[in-house]
Amino acid sequence: MSFSLEGAGVVITGGGGGIGAALARRFAAQGARIVLADLDAAAVEAVAGEVGGVAIAGDAAGVDGVAALISRATEELGAIDLYCANAGIAPHGGPESPEEVWARAWDVNVMAHVRAAHRLLPGWLERGRGRFLATVSAAGLLTSLGSAPYSVTKHGALAFAEWLSATYRHRGVTVQAVCPQGVKTNMLAATGTGGQLIMGASAIEPSQVADSVIEGFADDRFLILPHPEVAEYYATRATQTDRWLGGMNKLQRKVEQALAE
Repeated sequence: MSFSLEGAGVVITGGGGGIGAALARRFAAQGARIVLADLDAAAVEAVAGEVGGVAIAGDAAGVDGVAALISRATEELGAIDLYCANAGIAPHGGPESPEEVWARAWDVNVMAHVRAAHRLLPGWLERGRGRFLATVSAAGLLTSLGSAPYSVTKHGALAFAEWLSATYRHRGVTVQAVCPQGVKTNMLAATGTGGQLIMGASAIEPSQVADSVIEGFADDRFLILPHPEVAEYYATRATQTDRWLGGMNKLQRKVEQALAE
């Protein structure tokens, strides 16, 4: 591995369950020192206790919340070698969704990454190394039927990760985006019939996402794809856009029919 987790200081947001907890378990098994953040105090404390990490309950998206998290994590770890911007929300709806829903999705799914990078970059650039892992999801490469706020903001998260990589990779900052399709988490369960129809059959365990991240650390690849078929879909979207949109609309009609029955 080009990046060793042994003794590394790691921060994981959304660490109380799902992908965040799976990353914590896998990283801890390889010797990482971990700080976990989550709004659910009981959940994040349980995972931290399991992996011998530090739990920080509270907001990890707002300006003050991100600043407090990174300050506390630096005190605990000495230095942050890897920051996993994993927390995310997927509110259902489209343009009719209230302004506050769109604002919150933008805050959690995009601006939390921007605010963390703003705090982390000075130290990383001075040291000449640092790693930023963004949990983007395949929605950031493709789209997410049923949730316009999620799809749009995950595209934003991918764009920001790309910009970070293009701007700072020659100065020792490694940026990676993990982009799974369906993962068996509470977020997938909350999508109901539509989400299960679209992603249920191919949904994987959070531990499989963690396995893919470890593989991605071995060669520093930017895109980490726990569902390899996403690469083909992404290529089709880019080179045969109308065909891809037609296929997605066909899937949308299938979902609407299922929900109407």
